[in-house]
Amino acid sequence: MISIAALIVAVPAAIGIRKRNEIKRLMAVNALFSEKNIVTNFSNMDAIFFSTNLGVPDAPASDLPHEPKTMPDGLGGWIEDRSVTALVVLKDGKIAHEGYFKGTTPEDLRISWSVAKSFLSALMGIVIADGDIASIDDPVTKYAKDLTGSPYEGATIRNVLNMASGVTFNEDYLSFSSDINKMGRVLALGGSMDKFAAAVKGRDRDAGVGWQYVSIDTHIIGMIIRGATGREIPELMAEKLLAPLGLEVDPYYLTDGKGVAFVLGGLNLRTRDYARFGQMFAQGGMYNGQQVVPADWVTDSTAISAPTEAGETQYGFQWWLAADAKPGEYFARGIYGQYIYIDTDNNVVVASNAADREFEEEGSFEQNLAMFRAISTGLR
Repeated sequence: MISIAALIVAVPAAIGIRKRNEIKRLMAVNALFSEKNIVTNFSNMDAIFFSTNLGVPDAPASDLPHEPKTMPDGLGGWIEDRSVTALVVLKDGKIAHEGYFKGTTPEDLRISWSVAKSFLSALMGIVIADGDIASIDDPVTKYAKDLTGSPYEGATIRNVLNMASGVTFNEDYLSFSSDINKMGRVLALGGSMDKFAAAVKGRDRDAGVGWQYVSIDTHIIGMIIRGATGREIPELMAEKLLAPLGLEVDPYYLTDGKGVAFVLGGLNLRTRDYARFGQMFAQGGMYNGQQVVPADWVTDSTAISAPTEAGETQYGFQWWLAADAKPGEYFARGIYGQYIYIDTDNNVVVASNAADREFEEEGSFEQNLAMFRAISTGLR
């Protein structure tokens, strides 16, 4: 038997080890975006945060044949300006161009950041088609009961898909005290994302009245899916969405300390696998002869539906559209330069990853969009 004296020594030691691990993770998070570490960190997020593999079955990767094409002038300058780390261009489902930069490799699993939101939106479409959710006009609290009495009471699933919940949430990535960075520290220290979401206080407007990009809305989508299906997101996404795509390697999600996936930005894949997901959407949800995402959900989720301001970048169900987007042109977008750009008319998909510490500077988004469009129109 363990003696009382041994327990007296062991318990403080265990607490000390836990605290040291928390401090170590917090220090790593504080240096996450430093110029010295950012590229390495973005390809090794599982060394910093809690994580879980999705469990995509081990199977041969789907074919992505190479058919190289000439890229537009200025590509090299754009890669340098925007600190691009990986670029995969598909034309008609074939690799027209592929490149890896700043010491990265094709095998790296790169952090998606908010590109992950579009993956969760796709899963929502599947869950609705399966009958687990009756309507996107159902109230959030029908499926996420822990939010009863919170500012999310009265909001619908449509509202959170559109980032129109109206809840008060500060998304300033560069402010230490912002809600988004408080959430990051909860994640790093092993807290509960569900508790963090339920503790959100106040609202800026009624649900559905106006658009404000608040990443916590995406966590709510995850809570809704979990409540409706009784399953965790990684397992469900692996089975329903990613296994049919024939990925090269099992992805992983960052998680909180309770094992709940960080669905609003914690998905990590190889860049070619991000491109496979984009190609599936470019094909109306079809991949390898299988209807993976319902075609009507592909259409609805990538159309302008959020109450955004006229003339601004537009929003659908966790997908972005340019203010002057043509039909079938939309993109997934994450901080520091993560994109999946889709031009359905030209059957072009551009998957790019970056470590762009100047991603919020004036003109950076416009430069990215201009390059994606130049690539797409130049490949006809």
